[in-house]
Amino acid sequence: MLNIDDPAETEKTAAIWRLAFRPFFLGGAVIAMLYIPLWLMGWFTPQYSLFNSNFWANVLPLWWHPHEMLFGFILAIVCGFLLTAVQTWTNQPSLKGIPLAITFISWLIARLLLLLPMDIPLLLPAFFDSVFLGIAAFTMWRCVYRVRQWQNIGFSIMLTVALIVNLVSYYALNERNFILANQIWQGMIFWLALLITIVGGRVIPFFTAMRLKVTKAQPINMLEKSLLVIMVLLVVQAIFKLLPVAVEQVLLLLAGTLHLVRFSRWLPHKTLSEPMLWSLHVSYLSLPLSLLGLGWFINDDYAYRSMLHLFAVGCVASLCLAMISRVSLGHTSRNIYQGPSMVLAFACLPIAAIFRAIMPLLLPAQTQMWLWLAGGFWFMAFGLFVLHYSPILTRPRIDGRPG
Repeated sequence: MLNIDDPAETEKTAAIWRLAFRPFFLGGAVIAMLYIPLWLMGWFTPQYSLFNSNFWANVLPLWWHPHEMLFGFILAIVCGFLLTAVQTWTNQPSLKGIPLAITFISWLIARLLLLLPMDIPLLLPAFFDSVFLGIAAFTMWRCVYRVRQWQNIGFSIMLTVALIVNLVSYYALNERNFILANQIWQGMIFWLALLITIVGGRVIPFFTAMRLKVTKAQPINMLEKSLLVIMVLLVVQAIFKLLPVAVEQVLLLLAGTLHLVRFSRWLPHKTLSEPMLWSLHVSYLSLPLSLLGLGWFINDDYAYRSMLHLFAVGCVASLCLAMISRVSLGHTSRNIYQGPSMVLAFACLPIAAIFRAIMPLLLPAQTQMWLWLAGGFWFMAFGLFVLHYSPILTRPRIDGRPG
């Protein structure tokens, strides 16, 4: 790749603002680490919670929790990844310096405004969230358009959709329309499933083949196109509920089966000795398992929500942790396979997913204990990332190059 940075200018920029992965990976991991314990305390032990009654009266917990996990934590990781990757894909400069700082600070202000123990106009956090997502989407559009790299235009469209859906989520809170809010959360969960379908299908078999020194499994065109169409339909169905439940069930079961077929071709059994690989494979495996579970339990609301959490924790959060650990090393010129040991952290999230999604179905009487255990393993996973990677993300590349 050509050098698209001026080294003299880059050296004047604090390391944290040199590429989007730095602040957004670190910021996303910090709020992930903190928000689940805070949520559990606010829900089960309000007498010890930082969230007083004024907080809950203004924001409402059943809105705050999914919103901040989706648009606070996960979208920070997604934007950090895409705004870093698009520079590599297109050889066009992405966000850095003051524009990156403005984007990140807007994201952070929105998070803080939603935590204030006072009645504030929802227009304020909605505005700062829109600045964050708007700049991110515009940057993706700009980079892709300049080189006419249309195969990556889908990511620009998806960020634009996320911006619009986030505004609708604030409208739903303002109107206390929790039917609409629930449709938004489910839509965004399937939006993430679509994103993982696209990105996971690119990077997981590629990383696996490179590390194992084997021929990469070539995609089966019919399978890939079918999966893409079905996943888009599931996003639309989650938001608008246009199809009969029986058709949705068939789509979920078919998507899960096709994902399993796809996954089996990526040699997952050969990755068990390499944490940077098996963490990706275990995370991706939760996608077809969740889809099959959603199809199976489509008429059982409680079990269906549990399967959504299996996907959110076991797939999305686990894949986020695996990717940010890998990308942070690669983009700071470190050896990806000789970085800090993350074995414990990678193992914690699948365990948390089992405690959060599976154990309450098997032993519902102990649900509160399972949720606390899940929260503890979640906290440990992201706490270990923050501990090991804060110095890496806040210092310049070790080879002295920009980035």
